[in-house]
Amino acid sequence: MYSSKSPTINLHGETRDTAPFLVNTFINDNYKMGIEYIGIIHGYSSTILKNKVQEILKLNKQVDSFKVDVFNPGLTIVKLKKL
Repeated sequence: MYSSKSPTINLHGETRDTAPFLVNTFINDNYKMGIEYIGIIHGYSSTILKNKVQEILKLNKQVDSFKVDVFNPGLTIVKLKKL
């Protein structure tokens, strides 16, 4: 289960062009370490970055599922597949 101690990447200040590299690298690193839940902070003021993150997650084969946090819509919680 995701907690405040789970690995998280903050994409504030990043663009649609830099997000894929950062997110995929973050996912790959945590997948290799066997971590099950990670967080991606994309913010909630603009949906551009959130939509890009969800597009990336749909294409990544290491991602089992993802959802926007109910209490913080600027955070997407990602469950990674097991090794």
